[in-house]
Amino acid sequence: MKKLLIYLKKYKKESILAPLFKMLEASFELLVPLVMAAIMDPGIANQDLPYIWKMAGLLVLLAIVGLTTSLTAQYFAAKSAVSFAADVKHALFQHIQELSFGTLDEVGTSTLITRMTSDMNQVQNGVNMVLRLFLRSPFIVFGAMIMAFIINWKAALIFVVAIPLLSIVVFGIMMISIPMYRKVQEALDQVLGITRENITGVRVIRAFHQESQEEEAFHEKNEWLTRLQLTVGRVSAFMNPVTYIIVNAAVIALLWSGAVQVDENVISQSEVVALVNYMNQILVELVKFANLIVTITKAVACGNRVQSVLELKASQDYPEITREDEREKSPYAVEFKNVSFGYHASGDHALHNINIQIKPGETIGIIGGTGSGKSTFVNLIPRFYDVTEGSVYVDGLNVTAYSKEDLRRKIGIVMQKAVMFKGTIRENLLWGNENATDEELMKALKTAQALEVVEKKELGLSEPLSQEAKNLSGGQKQRLTIARALVRNPEILILDDSSSALDYATDARLRKALSELDGTMTILIVSQRTASIQNADRILVLDDGCIVGLGTHEELLRSCEVYQEIYDSQFKKEVQANG
Repeated sequence: MKKLLIYLKKYKKESILAPLFKMLEASFELLVPLVMAAIMDPGIANQDLPYIWKMAGLLVLLAIVGLTTSLTAQYFAAKSAVSFAADVKHALFQHIQELSFGTLDEVGTSTLITRMTSDMNQVQNGVNMVLRLFLRSPFIVFGAMIMAFIINWKAALIFVVAIPLLSIVVFGIMMISIPMYRKVQEALDQVLGITRENITGVRVIRAFHQESQEEEAFHEKNEWLTRLQLTVGRVSAFMNPVTYIIVNAAVIALLWSGAVQVDENVISQSEVVALVNYMNQILVELVKFANLIVTITKAVACGNRVQSVLELKASQDYPEITREDEREKSPYAVEFKNVSFGYHASGDHALHNINIQIKPGETIGIIGGTGSGKSTFVNLIPRFYDVTEGSVYVDGLNVTAYSKEDLRRKIGIVMQKAVMFKGTIRENLLWGNENATDEELMKALKTAQALEVVEKKELGLSEPLSQEAKNLSGGQKQRLTIARALVRNPEILILDDSSSALDYATDARLRKALSELDGTMTILIVSQRTASIQNADRILVLDDGCIVGLGTHEELLRSCEVYQEIYDSQFKKEVQANG
């Protein structure tokens, strides 16, 4: 949490003015019991009506000034807290964007969403409350005790006993509850994780009739979260009654001591009333302070969780400048040398001892069963993940020697899941190349067989897309994402099963258009369909992370059993469908 506070440096003025105005308000509040005492004695005692009205006017003035200073303090506190939270969220978002795929897989999406939203809201609320009350409440507590000593030191000794007892209760409960709140937030992560999983996978759950099992799993996690929240709630709720008991016991002692001293003519009745008012002020402020401690506890626990994300280091380090001196003369656009790769916490490698050389301008088809390592293979080229063993080379240079900008500039990739963002079609396509002209966009759209998608839209390239482009079909999104990659005009184009939603005719036109591109572009096509890759220069067949076949379509039909099985299963289905 301490490291987050550096983001408050920009708002020093607001962070100082907020508590100062709150203490100014508290100073006026401390004067109220003395004014009340003055109204009683000599005002009421001497039946001095003008004096009483004068003191009543003073009370109203104190209230107006106190309200003004309170509102001013609230303005500065809110401005500081909201601006601080905005800066931290910006830094957090930027940091998450820089994390590697491996780190994101390890942390989990649900955890990052919780840190960015729920945790940051708690931190923002904590900062706001601290600026408003953290100094005000102790100021009034000790100020009231000092005023009590000014009135009567013997009666004020009761304050000296009560305040330490209250402090022990408040800080004792705080020390117990902080670890509990941390566990609550961790349990909330798990509940959000399983909720997100169920929502995104609802169709699969229904298809396999697993609703009851998922409901039971959710119920179990939710029950655990509920039990933790109830436990920490009981501990926190223990604070208010204990503080009330201590304060009310002090009030009783104060009334008894005051009655004795009034009887002995040591102090006046108005002074006893003032002392009781000061004790009540202490009660109110300590209750506020107790609730503030709960808020601070939550904020600290959440702040530590946010800080832990900011302290995450990407599992990859990129040089600022591409190390050209390490480049070797190579006739290959892409080369894998003894590459093996395993995901974090995975018991086995996803790829085993991969060796392959791909020439510039060559089209490589990649096929295999589900989980055979096709996407993993292509994800190693743009260095989304680092190899566990071996090396990957692009244009004779190890991918680890490239700066991130230089490496990604060479590669255009279309992921398995077609992702579009809220905005216009033009804005989405310009992700590929922000300086591209409309003519270049149209050329890419034509190649990707997406020109008709744009032409059918009333606003053309300016047509707005909803979040995740839900106003487009799956095939339309896939074609637009291919166009976005083509706009970059990359040296290496990777299509990771990006035509799965296209019909065979559109897929065939797309393959034909890609084959007519500049002959220097190296193309890797991952597909489940043999028809999509059978015209490739070479086809790479993967099975359980190993290369089991490499050659042309005809060669593999003669020599690769895995490829034969895939081809036969699909060919028979096509024959049956056409028959």
